[in-house]
Amino acid sequence: MEYTPSISVIIPVYKAEKYLYRCVDSFLRQTFSDFEVLLIDDGSPDNSGKICDAYSVQDKRIKAFHKTNEGVSSARQYGLDHAEGEYVIHADPDDWVEPTMLEELYQNAVQNNADMVICDFWVVNYNKVSYVEQRPKQLTHDVVLKDMFDKLHGSCCNKLIKRILLKKWNIKFPASFTFCEDLFFNCSLLLHSIKITYLPKAFYYYDQTINNNSLVKTYSSETYSGDVQLLSSFTALFKDNAYLQELAKNKFSYLIIKRAFLSGIFSSREFKKLCSKYKCYVFYEGKNKFSWLLYFSCEGLYSVAYNIYKIYNKMSK
Repeated sequence: MEYTPSISVIIPVYKAEKYLYRCVDSFLRQTFSDFEVLLIDDGSPDNSGKICDAYSVQDKRIKAFHKTNEGVSSARQYGLDHAEGEYVIHADPDDWVEPTMLEELYQNAVQNNADMVICDFWVVNYNKVSYVEQRPKQLTHDVVLKDMFDKLHGSCCNKLIKRILLKKWNIKFPASFTFCEDLFFNCSLLLHSIKITYLPKAFYYYDQTINNNSLVKTYSSETYSGDVQLLSSFTALFKDNAYLQELAKNKFSYLIIKRAFLSGIFSSREFKKLCSKYKCYVFYEGKNKFSWLLYFSCEGLYSVAYNIYKIYNKMSK
């Protein structure tokens, strides 16, 4: 009989040689041993691929895969396509986890016959470590789905998911996404009636400072087009639910403006041309100094607004 591990841990790897050890070693220190780690080398040009291979020799539970560079969403899906575990969870190579994470998540899943277990996590920002609670308002799939656009993070790194359901409903990571691919993946699953539990503990450390290659820290003119496509994909996903469509329009229209604003790469004329159509969404997170800067940018005053933003940030520090 072929062996099936209880959990598959999927780690997409790209230019991670400086911190991959910390991530993988944190899984090797787990109090739970019935798992596999899939290291997906996404065509990394540094020594990340060699590190993945070395780990696969060191521990038979670790499997190294190498593919051409197609982005994080493709790497996550590649991992899913090769996973064999009863449950699956993801981790990013610049993050790390507590030793009891897999054991406690799996125990919770088994005891409650859960399809998804959600837990809290830590955010590491330089020397500051913050606890982020992820308690849903209710543990029904429709309420948790709505919470994904409010208080819950779209990450797959704090969610243990029963793998058979992904095959049953053909849930996949969208190949074209470079941003929010995990949110789209989880929303696709949460459209279905699944059993969800919540474990009020944090095991995962999300490092916001170490990875300079992170896509969320880069922006180009092509990124704008990708963000617009993101909005289109989410509204299509929710085509049968007007309420969810409106949530998606609010969130992603705001993100289009916000990410374009923070990039600092556009002229005032360019910014107005690209973002004025989304102007009604600038107050998505409430009326504050930043939202008014977004508003005036959409009116054609981006250069002035962005300079004010830079000055304010400098004074705040």
